[in-house]
Amino acid sequence: MQLIDERSAAFRVAVADAPDLDAPVPTCPGWTLFDLVKHLGGGDRFWAAIVGAGPADAPPAGAVAARAALELPREREALLAWLAASTEILLNALREAGPDADCWAWWSGLQTPRTSGGVARHRVQESAVHTYDARLAAGAPQPLPTEVALDGVEEFLFTCVATPSAWPHEPTAFDLHAAEGRSWRLTVDGDGARSTRIPAPAAGEASDAVGASVHGTAGELVLYLYDRIQAGSLRVDGDAGLLDLLRAWEPEA
Repeated sequence: MQLIDERSAAFRVAVADAPDLDAPVPTCPGWTLFDLVKHLGGGDRFWAAIVGAGPADAPPAGAVAARAALELPREREALLAWLAASTEILLNALREAGPDADCWAWWSGLQTPRTSGGVARHRVQESAVHTYDARLAAGAPQPLPTEVALDGVEEFLFTCVATPSAWPHEPTAFDLHAAEGRSWRLTVDGDGARSTRIPAPAAGEASDAVGASVHGTAGELVLYLYDRIQAGSLRVDGDAGLLDLLRAWEPEA
């Protein structure tokens, strides 16, 4: 929860520093910085309601309606206060539930549990990536903090990619190597997609077990996974076309 608080505070600083709330967000086409604020703050309130509702097969109808009907102040100081209150609502819900409480979540549950702890881990990354977006909109992008980014690669693989839905192509694997010394392997086949942490390769070492390997800093890998930067910004070994297949894949829910 501390990391949620820290990244949310960093997001508010980015919003406070931006010259214009109507500035376009290059990494979120069609959105202004104000839209981004609404998305992140509304997301905090939405997930707070989900955690508070406990085990469920769908998000609470009231939470869905409330998010759709959000009205935010346009004055910057009031907007920042609304953002801070949104984060506190989420943190209070997470504290009250505890990390192991079951709740609804959109992910498969294969490698990330559908619990308040799983929600908290994902919200750290939402806040971190959107802080990057906000800084970019203000013309002053900053890299993701290393600790957050290292967990962010794994969290994305475990939450956003893991699925029991069959991979519709020839089975293969992808390795992701962070310059900070941590690596992961994503395997895709008829049983779906799942990831595991693997030993970092020795200098010059390559694996015949994978179709493509992606190398970069942890922050760059997170930004690539969230479609903020393209594969061309990183070092890719093997069949780069497989990355396009992975990006285009839409597993069944």
